[in-house]
Amino acid sequence: MKFLGITLLLFAGIAHAQTTYKDSMQQYINDYISGHEVVKDDDKKQLQFFTIDETYKVNATFEHVKNAPWFALPTSSGKTKMYRQYGKLSFELDGKPQTLYVYQSQALLQNPQYADHLFLPFTDATTGKESYETGRYIDLKIDDIKNNKVAIDFNKAYNPYCAYVSGYSCPIPPKENRLKIAIKAGEKKYLKAH
Repeated sequence: MKFLGITLLLFAGIAHAQTTYKDSMQQYINDYISGHEVVKDDDKKQLQFFTIDETYKVNATFEHVKNAPWFALPTSSGKTKMYRQYGKLSFELDGKPQTLYVYQSQALLQNPQYADHLFLPFTDATTGKESYETGRYIDLKIDDIKNNKVAIDFNKAYNPYCAYVSGYSCPIPPKENRLKIAIKAGEKKYLKAH
């Protein structure tokens, strides 16, 4: 009988371990919704997400881009913001090799609180269909890079503020960050028209 108790405990532990990622991602999404700075009150019900899928959490190889020049990245408002490539991320998804670039913002580098912030904007085959027309973003930090590896979790991909209201200057992902595959993870299109 003692064996059975131990077996059940072990099985419960395995079952718990299998749901940990999904549970933590659901908590992440709940926190994202409750703390949203632009979408308020009942409008939060219009925020939609793809089903959480751990296959969209990938380990990428990081290659630092040294002495990258600053360039003017177009935004949704027609203005530009200054960015530079910080590194190239190589990973595999859908059985095919993929690459994305991660960027540093000139403006954020001036602020000690955000000096280690890295910006990963991208589009994919869902862009303009299931997900926002201009693309989505993922936030990373320099500290996330360990031994030239970094985890990219597309379940954390989110919409720019321009997806909800006008008046923001949201960077448009550069051509080099346009994936041909569908990333069915992260935030979907906002349901409420603005």
